[in-house]
Amino acid sequence: MALEMFEKERTLKMRKKLIGHSCRLFFSHDPVKIVRARGQYLYDENGTQYLDCISNVQHVGHCHPAVTQAAVAQMELLNANTRFLHDNIVHYADRLAATLPKKLCVFYFVNSGSEANDLALRLARQYTRNEDVVVLDHAYHGHLTSLIDISPYKFRKLEGQKEWVHVAPIPDTYRGLYRQDHPDPAQAYADTVKNLIDEVHGKGRKISSFFVESLPSVGGQIIFPPGYFPKVAEYVRAAGGVFVADEVQTGFGRVGSHFWAFQLQGEDFCPDIVTMGKPMGNGHPLACVVTTEEIAGAFTANGVEYFNTFGGNPVSCAIGLAVLDVIEKEDLRGNAVSVGNHLKELLKQLQAKYSIIGDVRGAGLFVGIELVKDRVALTPATEEAALLIRRMKEKHICLSTDGPWENVVKFKPPMCFSMEDAERVTKQIDHFLRELEDTSQQKQ
Repeated sequence: MALEMFEKERTLKMRKKLIGHSCRLFFSHDPVKIVRARGQYLYDENGTQYLDCISNVQHVGHCHPAVTQAAVAQMELLNANTRFLHDNIVHYADRLAATLPKKLCVFYFVNSGSEANDLALRLARQYTRNEDVVVLDHAYHGHLTSLIDISPYKFRKLEGQKEWVHVAPIPDTYRGLYRQDHPDPAQAYADTVKNLIDEVHGKGRKISSFFVESLPSVGGQIIFPPGYFPKVAEYVRAAGGVFVADEVQTGFGRVGSHFWAFQLQGEDFCPDIVTMGKPMGNGHPLACVVTTEEIAGAFTANGVEYFNTFGGNPVSCAIGLAVLDVIEKEDLRGNAVSVGNHLKELLKQLQAKYSIIGDVRGAGLFVGIELVKDRVALTPATEEAALLIRRMKEKHICLSTDGPWENVVKFKPPMCFSMEDAERVTKQIDHFLRELEDTSQQKQ
C-alpha cells in the first residue's frame, strides 16, 4: 500500500516532533523536500529540479537503473547472512582486490563507514598490542563512541581528548604550519608526526596506528603534499604501529586519476588497512575493511569470532558489483578527471576576479573553494560562505560548506556530473560574488 504524501509543512512539523533535533536538515531555514531523483538531479514535491553537488553517497548517480535492477533481482532470489556460502561475496571481494595493492587481500564487509573504522581500530590494536592512536587535527572518522574519540572535529565539542589519542597538524599547505612556499612541506608535516610519536614514547606509551582520511573533507577539502604518506608510514611502522587510510569519502575513483585517493601519494605506497563505505553501495548501506594477511591473522588468533549480521549479504554485494560495473562501463573516473579539471579551471577564473576566493583545490570531483575576507590574513569568510549556499539553493543548486570555520564550499557530486553542470554552478557563483562585491563597494 502506498504511503500518504504529506504537504511539506506537515512533513516538517512531524519531523520536528518525531526525529531527534540533532539530526539536522540541509537548508534548515527552509528545507527542501525531495521526493525523487535521477543521476545528479533532485526533484521536490512540485517537480522543481535541483542540481546536486554534494551527494557523494549516490556515487554513480541517484537511482541508477543498473544498480536498482541488480538489487531487485537479488532480493527476489535470496538474501541471507554470510554464514551461508554464496558466490556474491567472493566475486565482490575479488573485484575489489583487483583495484588495490596485492598486499591488501583480506576483506571484512560491514554496513557503514563508522563500522568499518571501528573494526580497523580493533584490527590495529589486536595486531600491534598497543592502544594509542595518532590522528590529524579536524579529522572525522565516524559517529560511534570509539570514533568520536579519534575525531577532533567531534571530541573538541564534547568530552575532550583522551590520553591515548594524539593529534598532529593537518598538512594544509594553504593556511597550515607549512605552506606552498615551503621547500618540502611533505617532509615538514611528516616530521610533526615523528615528533609526536617521540613524545608518546617519552610518556611510556606505544602507538597502535596512524588514522588518516586520504583526503580530509570535514577538515576543508584538503589535498596533501605528495610524499607525505610514505614518510609518515615509515615513522609509524618504525614505532610498531600501522597506517590506516580512511577512504570512506574518497574511494571508488572520485579523484579520477586513481581508484583510491591514497594512490595520489605514490604508486608504490600501500597502507596497512583501508576502510571504505559511502560510495560503494550508491546509497545502500555497504562498507568494508581490507587489510593484510598478517594483520587479519592476528585478529583471527584472538579466538573470538567476528560476525556481522548484514555485512556482505548477497543483496549488498550484488549492488556493490553493479556499482563497479557502472564505474567501468560509463568511464566515470575519466569523467571525474575531465569535468573536475573543467570545474577547477572555471573556479580559478572566478578566483582571478574575486579576492574573496582565497584558494581553489581538489582532485577529480573532490573540489573545494576557500572563501576569505583577506588573502594575506586568511580571515575566514564564514558568513559569506553561508550566504552563498543559501543563494545557490534559491537558484536550485545544492551546495554545502566544510572546514574548521565553515568557509570552504565543497563539491562532491555524483560522478555523472557534467561539463554543463560545472558551467551552471560556476555561472551562478559568479553572479552571487559580483552582487556581493557591488554591495560591499556601495557600503564603503
